[in-house]
Amino acid sequence: MATIRSICVYCGSGNGHAAVHLQAAKEFGAAMGKAGLRLVYGGGGTGLMGALAGAVIENGGQVTGIIPEFLKRKEMAMDGVQEMITVPDMHVRKMMMFHKADSFVALPGGIGTLEELVEQLTWAQLGRHRKPVVIANIAGFWDPLKVLLAHMREEGFIRPELAVKYTLVERAAEIIPTLQEAVADLPDEALSEEHEPVLIGKM
Repeated sequence: MATIRSICVYCGSGNGHAAVHLQAAKEFGAAMGKAGLRLVYGGGGTGLMGALAGAVIENGGQVTGIIPEFLKRKEMAMDGVQEMITVPDMHVRKMMMFHKADSFVALPGGIGTLEELVEQLTWAQLGRHRKPVVIANIAGFWDPLKVLLAHMREEGFIRPELAVKYTLVERAAEIIPTLQEAVADLPDEALSEEHEPVLIGKM
């Protein structure tokens, strides 16, 4: 039976307008730390990213940050993480995050968060991995994405044999149990990188 040991989390480098998003990041980070799960994330110290990582550390958890050199100042690389890896560009960052995590979670965020989430959904759709993907739909944040995916299915661009595989939850407290349930019937090797994902958009 597969076991979740590390979670790659995509989320905003800003707080957003609704306080509920920041609170959810802190709650999820605290739950990860208490559960002994390693956070793999983009390395930033601001916004939801910083709140999430800080909560993991404060609750005894381990954090791996992966940040491109050019973003160190912009996203203010997080102090106090156990492992901070500097990479040359976004492509290397995303690939390293993939290899170091055995599951993925999207909290609210901006276009970078959306891009990272959609890339993992695409890789899973194409059979490049079986790691679970959870979308944390805090306060309905991801409702427009649900509508768009439904529209794509209705228009025949997401065919039944190429279903987009993810689980949607409404509260931070649901994330870890949902991930654990998603891998309960998988062999442990299912969470290893069985295939080398293609770096979408890189020539």
